[in-house]
Amino acid sequence: MYYVVFAVLYSISLLPLGLLYLLSDFFYMLTWYIIGYRKKVVLANLLLAFPEKSEQERLEIAKAFYKHFWDNWIEALKLLSVSKKMILARVSGNMKALENIRDKGLSCHVLMGHQFNWEWGNAFVMINNRIPLLAAYSPLTNKIMDRLFLYLRRRFGTVLLPFNDMRRGMLPYRNKQYALALMADQSPSNPSRSYWVDFFNTPTAFLQGPEKGARLGNMPVVFVALSKRRRGHYHVEASLLCADAGVLQEGDLTRRYAEKLEANIRLDPAL
Repeated sequence: MYYVVFAVLYSISLLPLGLLYLLSDFFYMLTWYIIGYRKKVVLANLLLAFPEKSEQERLEIAKAFYKHFWDNWIEALKLLSVSKKMILARVSGNMKALENIRDKGLSCHVLMGHQFNWEWGNAFVMINNRIPLLAAYSPLTNKIMDRLFLYLRRRFGTVLLPFNDMRRGMLPYRNKQYALALMADQSPSNPSRSYWVDFFNTPTAFLQGPEKGARLGNMPVVFVALSKRRRGHYHVEASLLCADAGVLQEGDLTRRYAEKLEANIRLDPAL
């Protein structure tokens, strides 16, 4: 069944992006105007995060979010067949912070958030990275979709490590230079074993793992911000969060990450 699904989706991914965006527009209209998928949750979260904005402003952000949401899925589908040349034509970036660490012969952690389009952002970072890029991922329950996403995320060389067995997955790289990419804005399964940070006016639990690993290894840590220049065109900006996480007080790195992430989101909340 995987090969049947793959063949169908791969064939669709060969269509020009302009046509695929028509599909994205259709699903946006369906989910926003007809189904109303999670609309109340989205608007409630926007009210919590942006109480200073008017109801109309929050409504416009929500509508834009749904448009980006479906674009993200369409662009992820395009990754099944997209060329390296097309990624480089549509994603720009400033990778100097990563390049400086790489040139010093150091390994590092790269912290990102789930901002659109993180799939293309990951591909761009991998294409421009000349050391192994490792990425933690959460296996999907659906085995077909899990295998499909493993394929498209590995296409440009990213090494995927299941988050529930990171220690074993890291063993082949412990004496090598690498960059470990972590989508560090996941909700912790155990709030009592988390770092609590004020995030968008709300005490929020953040995973301890990204900080603990960086502090244990005295690692430099880079934050990667994403922005959308126009439809189908993105920019990746890498900045240094710290040169050595081991010298920071416990919780400081997580606070720095949360502040960077919130500032980046505030620039374009719909992403």
